[in-house]
Amino acid sequence: MDEASFKDRTKRFALRVIRLVEALPETKTARVIGNQLLRCGTSVGANYRAVCRARSRKDMIAKLGIVLEEADESLYWMDLLAEAGLMETRRLADLIKEGGELVAMTVASIKTLRSGRPRSGKSEI
Repeated sequence: MDEASFKDRTKRFALRVIRLVEALPETKTARVIGNQLLRCGTSVGANYRAVCRARSRKDMIAKLGIVLEEADESLYWMDLLAEAGLMETRRLADLIKEGGELVAMTVASIKTLRSGRPRSGKSEI
């Protein structure tokens, strides 16, 4: 996936997270978990934009590590919403799947960069 496509995908993920958080019940627990999810879910794309401006391979790997952490944390909060009964698992399923795919692609990119293999094109993930 090229840089522009991944930027778009992470932005769509953020927008879906925003809509999910807005649909949560008005409880203290949902508000706290929702705020956590909102922070990390919207941070995935923001941090990927920083990856695209990395100054070196090492810098790119470090910044991708942050993308990975934020995407994985998003999955944690969504799992918690489901297990706490604050949102039905079926309503979260597609977004959890997308988060898992973002995690997998980010892990693959980090492995490729660490291996030292030449990349085919600018900032491919």
